[in-house]
Amino acid sequence: MAKIYSRTQRIGDQIQRELAQMIPREVKDPRLGFVTVTAVDVSRDVGHAKIFITVMGENDADKIKQNVRVLNDAAGYLRMLLGKAMKLRSVPQLHFHYDESISRGVHLSTLIERAVAEDSKHQDD
Repeated sequence: MAKIYSRTQRIGDQIQRELAQMIPREVKDPRLGFVTVTAVDVSRDVGHAKIFITVMGENDADKIKQNVRVLNDAAGYLRMLLGKAMKLRSVPQLHFHYDESISRGVHLSTLIERAVAEDSKHQDD
């Protein structure tokens, strides 16, 4: 059975694919690290899009904020490029946010591994 996608989900998926290619190629700011677009959430009226990103190799909060700031500053330029690449009547305004789910998942995995190791240590005693 085929999955049913709404129009906003299809637009979000296409924006994610396009931005994943555009950001490294078009944004020439040296402060920008290796950015990965993890998800795009488009509003129902297609007026706004929240773009969730991660920065590979960066755990410093200041560096992450700087990368998000650089992308929000370049949002107008990226929106113009999206307008040329996509067949939409109106391109949503782009709002970049840091996706904490990856770092949170890594933290939870280390906690689970630590608990399992301590549990096995207590079982041996």
